[in-house]
Amino acid sequence: MNSLHSEYKKLLSTYGAQGWWPAESKFEVCVGAILTQNTAWSNVEKAIIQLKTRKLLTEKAISTCELSTLQAAVRSSGFYRQKAARLKEFSCYVVEKYGTIEKWFAKKENENVNKLRAELLALKGIGPETADSIILYAAGKAKFVIDAYTHRWVAGKFGWRNLTYDELQKRFETALPREVQLFKEFHALIVRQGKEKRTKTKKRNNKENRKNGKKN
Repeated sequence: MNSLHSEYKKLLSTYGAQGWWPAESKFEVCVGAILTQNTAWSNVEKAIIQLKTRKLLTEKAISTCELSTLQAAVRSSGFYRQKAARLKEFSCYVVEKYGTIEKWFAKKENENVNKLRAELLALKGIGPETADSIILYAAGKAKFVIDAYTHRWVAGKFGWRNLTYDELQKRFETALPREVQLFKEFHALIVRQGKEKRTKTKKRNNKENRKNGKKN
């Protein structure tokens, strides 16, 4: 068993299955992937609740609603004007070309995953991380997602620094069995450990600050 696979086993043993991505539909995954750019997931959850409350969480609803209405719904996610525009453009593309996300992914079922990736990357506001999140968690195709947590984790664990997105992704995809569930869990586990570490560091820093405050 290679080192990446063994580290996956360790993380799984420590934290258990994460069951990520939390969503009720494939389209909701796509919306979350776009909204989570440059913000915490808690802010995305608030925006998704607003979209559901306003009955806007479908391709057709977003493609036809007023942009100002969409902006108000996703305000909590930050950069809300830009993200509302991206969601609208994405939804219009899906509706006009395929009808629904399900029909889009069904049509691409037997195609090479890189064709779907190229199509996603051609859309405004969809970068590699967002595209791969949609591919893995919504389309259910094996593409490993690289994010800031992944970069920090491999730097600390293996000393892999200054790798590009594609270079690091290739290392994961070459070393691991090409299994959708494994890719989902491994990425989610890396994020989980990163968040746990950040929480511990924050608590430790707060404790030190309180100590220094007492001394002063």
